[in-house]
Amino acid sequence: MSDDNSQNLLYFEAASMRTLYDTMETWQQEKQKRLLSLNVHRDGDLYCCIALTNPTEVVIVDRAGSDSAGLYQGKLVVWNLGPR
Repeated sequence: MSDDNSQNLLYFEAASMRTLYDTMETWQQEKQKRLLSLNVHRDGDLYCCIALTNPTEVVIVDRAGSDSAGLYQGKLVVWNLGPR
């Protein structure tokens, strides 16, 4: 999966809930990504999970590519850098 987050749908399956959990935890540790949501169901003899990864960070820039936003006192601030 690329870091551009254009595909954020994942599928996991295992013979037990414990194995499913271990598989998903290993995936998270290896990829260093969070899961936004997940849904676990039985499919025959397997436990299956469809999950969505968290969106990647968004960087707000002006047309020239300069930073035009940031955090100030824990809040997102967007600077008006003048007419375009």
